[in-house]
Amino acid sequence: QVHMVESGGGLVQAGGSLKLSCTTSGLTLDRYAMGWFRQYPGQLREGVACISPSGRETNYHDSVKGRFTISRDNDDNAVYLQMDNLRPEDTAVYFCARRRLCPKDQWWLTGAWPSWGQGTQVTVSA
Repeated sequence: QVHMVESGGGLVQAGGSLKLSCTTSGLTLDRYAMGWFRQYPGQLREGVACISPSGRETNYHDSVKGRFTISRDNDDNAVYLQMDNLRPEDTAVYFCARRRLCPKDQWWLTGAWPSWGQGTQVTVSA
């Protein structure tokens, strides 16, 4: 059975940093692209970043470019999201997800990601 568990969320002041982890089990991680998404209350999930199975290609939402970094360690079956210079508008529940590819175009479409974790809350105070 496949499990994906997010951790590392919490409360931080604006300008601070957090590192989210997505720990996986029951799958061969290097066969999958991985993504991070976030969801604001009452809104649909939006793509934050994705990374190819090898880790060589990454894509980011424009609002996080230069502040967030997605990475992965296939040997440890984990994917990470380093979030720096956090802003109050980054406050959301963050989810990891997996699919076969991380394409350049429309990678953020949530319908193309069949498997999701449960999410971790990130709160950034002003």
